[in-house]
Amino acid sequence: MSLVVEADGGSRGNPGPAGYGAVVRDAATGQVLAETAEYIGTATNNVAEYRGLIAGLRAARALDPAATVRVRMDSKLVVEQMSGRWKIKHPGMRPLAAEARSVLPPEAVTYEWIPRERNKYADRLANEAMDAGRRGEKWRPSASTAELTAREDLPTVDSAALSVPPVPATPPATTESSAEARAAARAAVRQARVRQPEQPELPEAAGGGTDPTAVTAAPERAGGTAQGWGPDLGTPTTFVLLRHGETALTPLKRFSGSGGTDPELSPAGLGQAEAAAAALAARGTVQDVVASPLTRCRQTAEAVAARLGLKVETDEDLREADFGAWEGLTFAEARERYPRDLAAWLADPGAAPTGGESFAAVTRRVERARDRLLERYRGRTVLLVTHVTPIKILVRLALGAPPESLFRMELSPAALSAVAYYADGNASVRLFNDTAHLR
Repeated sequence: MSLVVEADGGSRGNPGPAGYGAVVRDAATGQVLAETAEYIGTATNNVAEYRGLIAGLRAARALDPAATVRVRMDSKLVVEQMSGRWKIKHPGMRPLAAEARSVLPPEAVTYEWIPRERNKYADRLANEAMDAGRRGEKWRPSASTAELTAREDLPTVDSAALSVPPVPATPPATTESSAEARAAARAAVRQARVRQPEQPELPEAAGGGTDPTAVTAAPERAGGTAQGWGPDLGTPTTFVLLRHGETALTPLKRFSGSGGTDPELSPAGLGQAEAAAAALAARGTVQDVVASPLTRCRQTAEAVAARLGLKVETDEDLREADFGAWEGLTFAEARERYPRDLAAWLADPGAAPTGGESFAAVTRRVERARDRLLERYRGRTVLLVTHVTPIKILVRLALGAPPESLFRMELSPAALSAVAYYADGNASVRLFNDTAHLR
């Protein structure tokens, strides 16, 4: 497993009444797997922060002793000392740092400093623990509202305009849970890696969601053909795939590729972009942002990057297919005006729309982009903001699935998917068409 630990600690007086909080997330999806908090009596801020780190690492170890872990904290002192860049001068900190290093193999843990506003969940847990201590009580996970409170701090969007039904949240496990509960949490994470069959869907013309037979059966670099669980291959490179928000053409189901006009996001699409940005900021796992150069993707990517404090890189090979003369038409209109070309395009991945780009050509450039980005961002979590066709192709290639498998893929505007790529060349689809953030 690849996990993220968010930890914090605080003292009301420094030294004074102190407590810590820690959260463990799945690195690819951001799902909360465990949370813990404790009142520790009178201590300094730094001691409380180290205690939060130790508790978070222990919670990660309880989920998977072989996990790779990225620790994210707003304590510059702890991050720099544990990374080995700062000396530990205070004698009281040395035993705590040594204890933290002993929880998991040092090579399995990396450290990242984040701004305080991106560590609100752990901060809330620490404050809940201190509040419980003041009342003479022990922090209880069943009474915690830290996750909900942290989410409420994020900007909201008009859910009516987004028209997406709510999805019930999954309550986090806790380090106080039984062994059975921890095993269930591990099983839930592993289950996300299992390929699930989908019901057939009709092709969607809007945004390039076209007939899935029009995809090449090119050789797979990351085909996911291996079976079972192999040795630890280190931290995978994870692509979090975000389809852009709606444009004016999307609800009309018109071909919208890269060969015609370059539409902007509609008001609903801008709201979807902000909702995706809030969700990704809450997960806190994205380290880089790369987008298609088309306006609708850049607008979506910039909304996320602004929330994360990152910059947007563009990659020409992530653009949508060029639908040529079909741009702006509905599927029925294209069939009426160009019946032979449309029939050939549906039957042969090498056939192109009238004056446009074949799906065989799209697949070649998407593979180019995949390989280039995997090399550039090795071991990191990268957000790719792109279109229906590139995302479906990346998922299909990761699964090693035949072209017709794309009949079973539905990809909504501003939906999130995720693919983890491992050092042995295999890939694991961790998430697909997640729209819970749009509720």
